[in-house]
Amino acid sequence: MSFHERLLEQTAEARMGLLGTPIIQGCLRGEVSLPSYLAFLREAYHHVKHTVPLLLACQAALPPRHAWLHDPLDEYVEEERGHDEWILDDIRACGADPQQVRLGTPAIATEVMVAYAYDTIARRNPLGFFGMVHVLEGTSVSLALLAADRIQQPLGLPDAAFSYLRSHGTLDQKHTADFALLMDGIDDPQDQADIVHAARVFYRLYGDVFGSLPLPRPASAAAAERAHEVPA
Repeated sequence: MSFHERLLEQTAEARMGLLGTPIIQGCLRGEVSLPSYLAFLREAYHHVKHTVPLLLACQAALPPRHAWLHDPLDEYVEEERGHDEWILDDIRACGADPQQVRLGTPAIATEVMVAYAYDTIARRNPLGFFGMVHVLEGTSVSLALLAADRIQQPLGLPDAAFSYLRSHGTLDQKHTADFALLMDGIDDPQDQADIVHAARVFYRLYGDVFGSLPLPRPASAAAAERAHEVPA
C-alpha cells in the first residue's frame, strides 16, 4: 500500500467526522440560507488568504533532503494566487460587502486552524502542512461542486456567486492527483506519521470552522415566526 493510500485509510474516521457536521449534512439535503453561505465565504476568505504565505513558509522551512519539493511548491503557489479574491467576488455577487469581510476578523475556529498550520511548519515538521492540503483539497473535490448546486438553486443566486466553489472543486481534482504523487515520494516514517497526525487534527479543526457557521432555520420555523409577527 502506498503512503497516499495509507494516509486516506488512517484519516478516514476523522474525515467522516468532518462530513458529519450538521451544516454540511443540511446543505446536502438542500437546507441552505444566504446568511449561512455568506458566513462560509467569510471564513473561507480568512483561511484561503493564508494559503500562499503558508506554502512559502513550508518551502522555506524544508530541510535539504526535501529540496525536490521546491519545484512542486512553486507551481502550487502560482496556481493558488488570487483565490482569496475569487471569494470576495462571490460575496459581492451575493449582494454583500466584500470590503467588510476583507477588513473583518475570522471566527475563532478559523483563526485557530490557521495558527495551527503556521505552528506545524515552524515548530513540528514543515511537511505536516501537507495534512492541511489533504483535508482542504480532498473536501473540495468531494463536496464543492455538489454543494454549489445545492446552494444555488433554492437561493436563486447567480453563477457569479460560486466562482470559488466551482473553480476550486474542479481545480482540486488535478491537485489531488498531483498530491498523491508527492505523498508517495515521501518515504521517511516520521515524516509520514507527522502528515497523518496533522491531517487528523486539520479534519477536527476544519470541522470546528463549519461548526461555527450559523445553521439555516427550517422553512417551517421561519414560516411560523412570520405568522406570529404583529403588524406595525
